[in-house]
Amino acid sequence: MLKIKNLHASVEGKKILKGVNLEVNAGEVHAIMGPNGSGKSTLASVIAGKEEFEVTQGSIEFEGEDLDETSPEERAHKGVFLSFQYPVEIPGVSVTNFMKTAINESRKAKGLEDMPAKEMLKLIREKSEMLDIDRKFLSRSLNEGFSGGEKKRNEIFQMAMLEPKLSILDETDSGLDIDALRIVANGVNKLRSADKATILITHYQRLLEYIIPDFVHVIHDGKIVKSGGKELALELEEKGYDWLKQEATV
Repeated sequence: MLKIKNLHASVEGKKILKGVNLEVNAGEVHAIMGPNGSGKSTLASVIAGKEEFEVTQGSIEFEGEDLDETSPEERAHKGVFLSFQYPVEIPGVSVTNFMKTAINESRKAKGLEDMPAKEMLKLIREKSEMLDIDRKFLSRSLNEGFSGGEKKRNEIFQMAMLEPKLSILDETDSGLDIDALRIVANGVNKLRSADKATILITHYQRLLEYIIPDFVHVIHDGKIVKSGGKELALELEEKGYDWLKQEATV
């Protein structure tokens, strides 16, 4: 599904990614871990096509298509979803209306007509019930006055509604207490399927107690320096990142 080869990227002239290689297949969950400043969030942003990042070398292929010349909107329409570490507030636009607009824009890009209102309401009801979201929550202005847990739950709701092929969750566990973490993780697990893939970007192993990854990758200084299974996350929890920094310089 996703193939990244020798990816180099910069922001404002500063090199961040320095040769990332990664392959993600349908049905898989990959966790990307690493210390602050290692390139985790930059990798997520570059895959999603955020324009402030410049790809200077390498390639990103999604379902066999080179994404180099495609905008963030085009990538989203192709099925790439990025949850933001710090979601923006949109006063006056309800969660429901935001989702209606997002879904119909996606349908428009595929040459489809707007989803009929009855069908839309049914979908909203099904997905909100799946994620245990209160109806009152859906009428609130997008992210305005939301707690950290509510913002994250809202992003999982967006993911459920849009049904992307590739979901990239950037620091989904950031600022969440244990109850909110369980709710968000439960939502992600319910949305796992054989034809979709997920990339989790996180500092901590605790998220991976609830969302079990197929692969764990560690980024250091803009490169993936080690890959393994869930046990690698446990090793990082025990040893920290310093031992990997030493390995990377050998």
